[in-house]
Amino acid sequence: MALAALLLAALAGCEAAPAKPSAPPSDAAPAERLGLMTSLPLYWPLGTGIAALAEGTAAVPWQRAALERAYAIEPLDTLSPIPGLTPDAPETDPLAGLDRLAVVQPRGLSPADNVALDKWVRGGGLLLLALDPALTGDYDLPLGDPRRPVDAAPIPPVVARWGLAVAFDEGQAGTVRAEMLAGEALPLALAGTVRIADPAAADCTIAAGGAAARCAVGKGRVTLIADAGIFEHPELAGENGADLSALVAAALR
Repeated sequence: MALAALLLAALAGCEAAPAKPSAPPSDAAPAERLGLMTSLPLYWPLGTGIAALAEGTAAVPWQRAALERAYAIEPLDTLSPIPGLTPDAPETDPLAGLDRLAVVQPRGLSPADNVALDKWVRGGGLLLLALDPALTGDYDLPLGDPRRPVDAAPIPPVVARWGLAVAFDEGQAGTVRAEMLAGEALPLALAGTVRIADPAAADCTIAAGGAAARCAVGKGRVTLIADAGIFEHPELAGENGADLSALVAAALR
């Protein structure tokens, strides 16, 4: 769309902070595990081949490098239990043992995923859910290519179950605006608007100028952001992704 093109042009004029050499890996694994479900190239670079994955020679995206300074990331393809390979084999629960989960621009959650996610949050899970209605990143893949990130995130039914709704104003200015979320900087690029549709469903507070919400749901907490720009653009994420790392940590407290 024309608005996205305008914003991309503005972002192209921004200078990203110069990259620093990566710190040597520590022998001690990060204390916290973080489940990650996403259509964005956050864990593996876009277009990584099977051979590079198998050999462990694929480059590490800057987003993953930033997050792995604090978390041991566990990439997830599903949130619901996976049946065993044989009739008498037990199911595998991908959320078992996880206290923190980031679902960023997912391809879509199945009905079973919605049920599992709601149950996990109500049991005490801490969720960061980023649903961008209009991605602004430049992905050199044709529309329809299964490797291409989802340009407009579908809103899963569990969002309404938590009393929230997400809308998008196509007439908004094509500029990056600065907001705060949980005490951390949150740059927004063509963001959606989050509103409380059912105050009785959960204890929610709107934040970041209407682009986010924080909700107490059962024993857990949900932070919903209607934008993913900080996950896409290094120039919005701070030096070596420091602002991204700080935002994720704040959202998952």
